[in-house]
Amino acid sequence: MSTPDFNLLVTLDVLLQEGSVAGAARRLRLSPSAMSRALARLRETIGDPLLVRAGRGLVPTPRALELREKVSQLVRDAEAALRPTEHIDLQQLDRTFVLRTSEGFVENFGPALIARVAAEAPGVRLRFVQKPDKDSGPLRDGTVDLETGVVEGSMGPELRAQALFRDRHIGVVRAGHTLSLGEITPERYAAGQHVNVSRRGLDKGQLDEALQGLGLERQVRTIVDGFSTAVALARASDLIASVPERHTGVLRAGMHSFALPFATPEFTVSLLWHPRQHADPAHRWLRGCVREVCAELPPSPSQ
Repeated sequence: MSTPDFNLLVTLDVLLQEGSVAGAARRLRLSPSAMSRALARLRETIGDPLLVRAGRGLVPTPRALELREKVSQLVRDAEAALRPTEHIDLQQLDRTFVLRTSEGFVENFGPALIARVAAEAPGVRLRFVQKPDKDSGPLRDGTVDLETGVVEGSMGPELRAQALFRDRHIGVVRAGHTLSLGEITPERYAAGQHVNVSRRGLDKGQLDEALQGLGLERQVRTIVDGFSTAVALARASDLIASVPERHTGVLRAGMHSFALPFATPEFTVSLLWHPRQHADPAHRWLRGCVREVCAELPPSPSQ
């Protein structure tokens, strides 16, 4: 069975509305002869004359009258389907979005984001999942809508990314810790007992490389895979946690935070998504919510 020419639907709709080959030709900006050829094709395809002469004009056949409203609705539906969606009724939106984030992001930015979404779109649910690695597969296969993280070379080249905020590592200890008093030097920092954050279980990282340049070495007593766990351990012991400042602002409440006493590079935390979601108005709205919440929530000041 040959595929029908769906362009003929538009032609048929205009012909049935106008009841005139000349009138339809003007609306579609075609020559009368081109419109006559289109009518001939329609007659052959449908197996009905559709419009027949009556005096000086044309009148629709019963089949044409039967098709008129149906074809008109089909054309309107097709136009609506092909028209870009610019606006969305957030109050009627019923959808679940999956966000893949590093530990600490949810605790720090989650409450404000959830409140913002609930106020604007009460039918929207947010599902936060952990980010154990930098594999961009979940974004590609659609199981994750948005992801936060530092853009690296391993990220899929087709993914979209937008910067959320700049961050840096700081130190954090419990209230009353020896490092909460006096000047913190590289030597005092390195001499303490440290908890290291590494998703791969490593006990060395960029901070250790920076200290090595000063001839110093940290004493890492334990390794965890998330920032909130590191902060919790530091809160309940004499361990020193070195964590991103913006990611852990809420988590560090009541603790002593300090700038690291040696140079460390800042880094940019970005929002990532797949191009298939780029033009979706609901997805675009959620991306805006995440950006604005991250911009509005300042880090807790280092003391």
